[in-house]
Amino acid sequence: MPRILIIDDEKHIRRMVRITLEAAGYEVGEAQDGDEGLKLYAVDSNWDLVLLDQRMPGIDGLATLERLKHIDPAARVIMATAYASVELAVDAMKLGASDFVRKPMTPEVLRNAVSAALAKSVSVPTAPGPAQRRGPEVSSPPIQTITMNGYSILDPDVDEWHLPDQRRFTVLSPTGTKHDVLVEIDEQVVGYVQRITRRQLTVESSFWTQQARRLLADYLWNEGEVPRTKKLTLREISRDELLTAERWKD
Repeated sequence: MPRILIIDDEKHIRRMVRITLEAAGYEVGEAQDGDEGLKLYAVDSNWDLVLLDQRMPGIDGLATLERLKHIDPAARVIMATAYASVELAVDAMKLGASDFVRKPMTPEVLRNAVSAALAKSVSVPTAPGPAQRRGPEVSSPPIQTITMNGYSILDPDVDEWHLPDQRRFTVLSPTGTKHDVLVEIDEQVVGYVQRITRRQLTVESSFWTQQARRLLADYLWNEGEVPRTKKLTLREISRDELLTAERWKD
């Protein structure tokens, strides 16, 4: 029977997660903050998975994740938060997290994410550290996948692009099913970025690959499912991403 450790400061969340997972046949333990969770894990590291909240008093989820990986580089960890961003998910993946789920989560999303995390190989961070988690991205993320709500986004194959303004991603569902999702980049947003930044970031730039990935990740985060049409269009960009564009290096 797989053993799962819940680290979350909200008692009602721990109770909901415990009930859901025990009904699915898992053995469940609880800790009310990062310090308690780390102590439990240090005494008994025979946990198959840790479900870890991001916002907690004391040390936060990312810091707890980093310390868990120091205790056991092979630890499987799912991060949970109501305040996620693609950047936070990338940071968690760099530190070795298996998945990122949105709170409040449905029992189905929780079960799917746990099942997918237990089935996948463990990501072992190579050089974690707080310095890696600061400042804007200026190149493509050095991780192969971003996983949200049990769905993994695989990087696009350049050879499979049909047009320069398209990025085709493969999304792996919690059940293992693969879905091809096409993200089209609107020419008006490309022109807007070029005018504002005064840089010739053409549609072929890897900057737009990151923006397409971000759009798809945001959709999976907010909707918890693959787009039914298997297609999205990138039509706008945030102020923060304009700053990233100004520093972008292909």
